[in-house]
Amino acid sequence: MALAAPIAVTLGDPAGVGPEVTARAWELRQDHALPAFFAVGDAAAIEQVWSGPVERVNSIEGVTGAFARALPVWQVEDSGPPQPGHPTPRGALCALHALECGIGFVRQQAASALVTGPVSKRELHGIGYTHPGQTEFIAERCGITAENAVMMLAGPSLRVVPLTVHIPLSAVPDALTAELIITKARVTARGLTRDFGIAAPRLAITGLNPHAGEGGQLGGEDQSVIAPAVALLRDEGINISGPLAADALFAPHIRSQYDALLCTYHDQALAPFKALHFHDGVNLTLGLPIIRTSPDHGTAFGIAGSGVADPGPTIAAILQAAAMAAARRAADG
Repeated sequence: MALAAPIAVTLGDPAGVGPEVTARAWELRQDHALPAFFAVGDAAAIEQVWSGPVERVNSIEGVTGAFARALPVWQVEDSGPPQPGHPTPRGALCALHALECGIGFVRQQAASALVTGPVSKRELHGIGYTHPGQTEFIAERCGITAENAVMMLAGPSLRVVPLTVHIPLSAVPDALTAELIITKARVTARGLTRDFGIAAPRLAITGLNPHAGEGGQLGGEDQSVIAPAVALLRDEGINISGPLAADALFAPHIRSQYDALLCTYHDQALAPFKALHFHDGVNLTLGLPIIRTSPDHGTAFGIAGSGVADPGPTIAAILQAAAMAAARRAADG
């Protein structure tokens, strides 16, 4: 599909699988009809794990000119001697700087969308990074509060939004407030319309407790917190159902009735999602002024440099970013 500008793909931690899967995505560009994209990071990390053509670029015109013959790489900095599988503070710093650059490219409209490669939170925290993940960092750099940036996992047959993310399960009941549900549902509905072209999104929200609380017999949060939030959202004109029992909601004939499922905690969303879309699922962020997607996997240091990393999730993330960029361009006129 034709985009106004190429897509920026950050390599993530140079010691992880990001460099390899980005290079292999370029290698398979024609098989998947990928739009033009360029890598952002340290070119040496790619050259260490891939023997294909790499071309360092320093202009967007250079990206579009090089894409047909080589993987364009915007060199951010030297991350040190390439060590696949062996992360270093210098590599983490390069990953952070690449992320900064990638955000800048899209905010300045030099790139149509941002695809972020996997980073190591442990390594980033070791160099003073204080954000829980890349999503929160990107939101801050875009001037968006963390509450208004919604993480969605999207695959061919399912979209899920975990309302609470990286917190202990014991902390979920206190974190799951009506205000949180209302904010995330609003952002999700707007994002489905603007970035997916769905004019009237259909949402569902899971119950927190088994059987959505069984009328209060198995916990009161479903009736005291979730149901009032759903009622308010419906009064606003948002088509949302729930709370619904999570054990049945993911059945094909039920989930197909909705455009996105809002889930009360991390594993309630990600366990069924990964069972269905482990190799083609995409992590994306709604509510931002830019398009951002990411392959739904980590750095995989254990297999980095071995040549077995699957480029499928990166290819899916690039295609999803392109589709969202096109939808937003059409929605915004």
